[in-house]
Amino acid sequence: MNHDHYSDDYLRGIFAAVKTIALVGASPRPDRASNRVMSFLQRKGFRVIPVNPQIAGTTLNGETVYAALADIPEAIDMVDVFRRSDQVAPVVDEAIAKGAKIVWTQLDIRDDVAAAKAEAAGLNVVMNRCPAIEMPRLGL
Repeated sequence: MNHDHYSDDYLRGIFAAVKTIALVGASPRPDRASNRVMSFLQRKGFRVIPVNPQIAGTTLNGETVYAALADIPEAIDMVDVFRRSDQVAPVVDEAIAKGAKIVWTQLDIRDDVAAAKAEAAGLNVVMNRCPAIEMPRLGL
């Protein structure tokens, strides 16, 4: 897949397939992008489960925070990654092990090797995009 461009149909298909999102790198600080995106996705009707080992066991936006994807006791459709590009590969490994269907990395976050690994395992990938920008652009 060309990760420099995604068709609108591809992105619409992802949003249509997703009900539960694990947000890796969730922050309790309301001024952080991860917190704002989590709130946006919740308002759009998605279940968003925060992942951050530093605040695991607390509650964020009404959801329990987990230390790792493996700790989440339910199935995950999409993993939204708010971590540096050099930290994407281990998150992809966790997403594959968890049985996620999609890995999405936020703006300026890209790892083509990890994306290829995810795709080889059957996951769809979106990199360097924000769902809080793409959904309104698509009229969703």
